[in-house]
Amino acid sequence: MRRFFIALFSLALCLPAGQALQAAKAYAIVDSQTGFVLEQQGMKDKRQIGSLTKVATAMVVLDWAEKRAGDLNQMATIPPEAFVGTGENLVGFQPGDRITLRDLLYAALVQSDNVAAYTLAAHVGTALQSVVPGNGSPVDLFVGQMNTLAKSLRMDRTRFLNPHGIDTSERSLPYSTASDLVRLSRYAVNKPGFRFYVSQKERQISFSRGTQKKGYMLRNTNELLGTNGVDGVKTGKTARAGDCLILSAHRESQIVKDGGRTAAIPRQIIVVMLGSTDRFHEGAQLLERGWQLHDEWAAGGRMVDPKKTL
Repeated sequence: MRRFFIALFSLALCLPAGQALQAAKAYAIVDSQTGFVLEQQGMKDKRQIGSLTKVATAMVVLDWAEKRAGDLNQMATIPPEAFVGTGENLVGFQPGDRITLRDLLYAALVQSDNVAAYTLAAHVGTALQSVVPGNGSPVDLFVGQMNTLAKSLRMDRTRFLNPHGIDTSERSLPYSTASDLVRLSRYAVNKPGFRFYVSQKERQISFSRGTQKKGYMLRNTNELLGTNGVDGVKTGKTARAGDCLILSAHRESQIVKDGGRTAAIPRQIIVVMLGSTDRFHEGAQLLERGWQLHDEWAAGGRMVDPKKTL
């Protein structure tokens, strides 16, 4: 029996990604630099994406800070509303806690804390009320900016309804696609600040509760971080979404000589996987498959078909 399971596991590792023993519902493997799709399955199918939503949340915050001179060291207050319908409170925040926007970003991206994501939306949404037209709450305004970002990135099959990805409403559900999330991920990983946040395996944050100082050690939910070149990005999971994962990975640049010139060409891929039953096992399979495909593509001259480019 033991030999059978060893053989079964070895077979799973050797199978092409599309033949994995527990195949994800949708995935895309893409060259990060060009957006060329190396392989995909159901990448335009609309699905729930869980906490992968927080990539868009973080980018709205970071873009706001960059464009409007927002200070990520400014303090935000955890609002009572952050605990309504947001699920598990991973860090253990309480209403009234005070924390920097920077540490909220770490909490949302590294340990996928929903309360942190909501607080970011409430704080930045309030700041945007004076410059962005619209009705509704600060969080509604912020989510509107998430959808505006999606539109600007040609994420035409995406709808965000909240800053954390909870999908328990029976009336309306958020959704996206693997191809749209590739577009979002390419945008995000090109921002040095974002790359640093999602590359951290652990991060100590601090916050104030009345006169007390509190500390918490965040641990990254991405178990593949640091393996096979993985340097980010995000995990997600709900009952509807299944296991979801975005990976960014890099290897040493390819050195190309052309006459008297030498060029270093980046080797970086993005893997988006939705609707898995075992995100890290399947993610590792897709990543290995991605590097094989990328090496073959590079050896063939890196030809890019515009019809297969995101």
